[in-house]
Amino acid sequence: MRLRTLTLAMASGAALLAAGLMPANALATPAPKTAQEGSVSAADLLAKVKSCSQISNGKYRTDAETSATVPVCGKNGAVFWKADMDIDCDGQRTTNCNEDRDPWFQDDTAFHQSDGKPLKSESLPYVVVPSASGIWNYSDAGIKGGGVVAVIYDNKVEYAVVGDTGPTNIIGEASYATAKALGIDPDPATGGADSGVTYILFKNSKVSPIESHSAAVSLGDQLAKQFLANN
Repeated sequence: MRLRTLTLAMASGAALLAAGLMPANALATPAPKTAQEGSVSAADLLAKVKSCSQISNGKYRTDAETSATVPVCGKNGAVFWKADMDIDCDGQRTTNCNEDRDPWFQDDTAFHQSDGKPLKSESLPYVVVPSASGIWNYSDAGIKGGGVVAVIYDNKVEYAVVGDTGPTNIIGEASYATAKALGIDPDPATGGADSGVTYILFKNSKVSPIESHSAAVSLGDQLAKQFLANN
């Protein structure tokens, strides 16, 4: 995992300081919840992926310097893995996703918007799957570009699409927008989560158009309910 900074801690401290200067009645207003999309809870989804029936021919690393410890697991209607989250900022250049902000920036994604342009990592929640290899081939498992993914972290659910492919031996990566929605530092150079992220990919699903997050949430909620009923 890329080294993280104290950005989140500093931001939290600043927020607490600011809160201390606010009127008491303002503190009584609860902060809006982030990334609880759809009607299926994180706890209910996680209860169905406690055990792993491994379908990959081996395991993945979470980063180049780590050992291979992450298998791809199979369930009725889905595959899943539990890993870290590195930040993918590839695709269309935006304020926070460009060569200046991301040392590894590439101006393309494996899958494209309905107008043929690359995806926008900064605004579209998407997940990166490992490129096909002897370890595992995502397409053989019924996973498609634009397929729906339930990403779970810190008891929150964010629906995303399969939007890009990565190295053949590394797993655990999602877009800037996915991380931000889950409360993970989205900085492409220093952000991410070291562990604790669950990715549930629903087989043979496809959001159309791929860039419609609302369509991903609607379809994701439907598929999550089916997943609970069938597992």
